[in-house]
Amino acid sequence: MRGLVRLTHPFPSILDGLVVMAIALIAGGGAPTAIRLGLSMVALQASIGALNDLLDAERDAGRVPPKPIPGGQVTVAAARALWVGAAVVGLALAAPSGLPTLLVGVAALGVGYGYDRFAKGTAWSWLPFAVGIPLLPVFGWIGTGAALPPSFLVLLPCAVLAGSALAIANASADLEQDEASGTASVAVRLGLARAWAVGAGLIGFAAALVLGSLVSANVPLPAMLAAVGAAALIGAGLAWGASVGGRRATPSQRQRSWEIQAVGIGLLGTVWLLGLVRAP
Repeated sequence: MRGLVRLTHPFPSILDGLVVMAIALIAGGGAPTAIRLGLSMVALQASIGALNDLLDAERDAGRVPPKPIPGGQVTVAAARALWVGAAVVGLALAAPSGLPTLLVGVAALGVGYGYDRFAKGTAWSWLPFAVGIPLLPVFGWIGTGAALPPSFLVLLPCAVLAGSALAIANASADLEQDEASGTASVAVRLGLARAWAVGAGLIGFAAALVLGSLVSANVPLPAMLAAVGAAALIGAGLAWGASVGGRRATPSQRQRSWEIQAVGIGLLGTVWLLGLVRAP
């Protein structure tokens, strides 16, 4: 069971589900709808995670700690069942919200599978993140039956920038392993210092746009303070994974770095929507 849970990549899967659930509540959906949509996204992301480990099973052999499939915790048959079953459950939970929501769910699966099969470990690994992250707020919002508000014209480009930054940070965590295997990931192509700088620039610009839009909308002070706190969390994540002077951040530090950034981005997007949509 532990191996199956690890196959789902629980951290990003649960985080994405929580973001979708929060956005559905902001859009005016009831708790049952928000929970259903959140669980749907968790299942869809779990399917993407399971396929990721299936495709990487041979390359992951010898990793410490071992991955579930090459480590013998989960059979290939069980992993395939999880991959297909989670996709079916995710789409089934999205279906009651109507065809548009179902299609966004299918698109999320397609983008995730494309990352697993083609983009992961390449210089283009940022592209599925850039496309996939903006699908989360769209899925949560239209899943309630509400039309997308004009504020999404700002949110979606910021999500593209943030998704690209997260992809670079994620690749940086695997830099040493990719270098050893000859995998030309985006972090390997850029180098560790440049990858950090590019990611920080992208996510910093997105955060500046979000905070600026909140100021211009004259949102209530609590919402502004919450947004600043979320931006500070993103900054803390960047600092955690920075390599400065002669010190090189360890792979585990870089792993925590992108996870902290991901939480901060999710919080900032949620607070931004809450403040802007509910602003007087």
